[in-house]
Amino acid sequence: MADWDAGQYLKFADERTRPASDLLARVPLDAPARVVDLGCGPGNSTELLVARYPGAEVTGLDSSPAMLAEARTRLPGRRFVEGDVAAWAPEHPPDLIFANAVLQWLPDHARLLARLARSLAPGGCLAVQMPDNLEEPSHGLMRSVAAEPPFAERLAGAGAFRSRIGSVWEYDTWLSAAGCTVDLWRTTYVHPLAGHRGIVEWVRATGLRPFLAPLDPGAQAAFLARYEAALAQAYPVQGDGRVLLPFPRLFLVARRS
Repeated sequence: MADWDAGQYLKFADERTRPASDLLARVPLDAPARVVDLGCGPGNSTELLVARYPGAEVTGLDSSPAMLAEARTRLPGRRFVEGDVAAWAPEHPPDLIFANAVLQWLPDHARLLARLARSLAPGGCLAVQMPDNLEEPSHGLMRSVAAEPPFAERLAGAGAFRSRIGSVWEYDTWLSAAGCTVDLWRTTYVHPLAGHRGIVEWVRATGLRPFLAPLDPGAQAAFLARYEAALAQAYPVQGDGRVLLPFPRLFLVARRS
């Protein structure tokens, strides 16, 4: 799959940063020495961490060169590393692992989150936010359109690219077994967007990527047109022309004993 498009992602920078800010507000650490921002993207979440913990050694990690280039421009002088979140292991136990909107792309959360929690320094925190929207119309319609001709054959595996996340009961069980106390909550944000095209532009930077990547430009345009038409049946238009996009997200902060 092609690299992430940092510019497309940042079209909704404020809306994408708000959950990271809400997550950070619940982290019960005053002065961590080592902080890692897993899946740091263009550095918007890293910027929050640097502002709250100016004395900490803050490292951002991402697999996307384009996102890292944007992050280094945003925060010159800070440390950003290209790497695979799934394979990452710290050189020294961090006091805070911050993972905003990244772990939903990875499988086997029972093993993954327990491993991350156990890599923390004593008293350290794993703070995670994940979109919980695979059953929302915005994402269900991606799969529906992908199953239609002429897309079905080329997009047969696109819907499986992102794993379904666990339940609150599962995360509590997995992280408690890893020696953590766990704070869990779920928030549905409601984003007012400029028509159904606004929803397309939002998800084009994230959820639509596996569906568009296998298609040539002409087929991409056809897919997007069919998807936008399907969105128009699922999301009513407000009186002023806006369309509201409900966006549920799951949050957790696990503190190691």
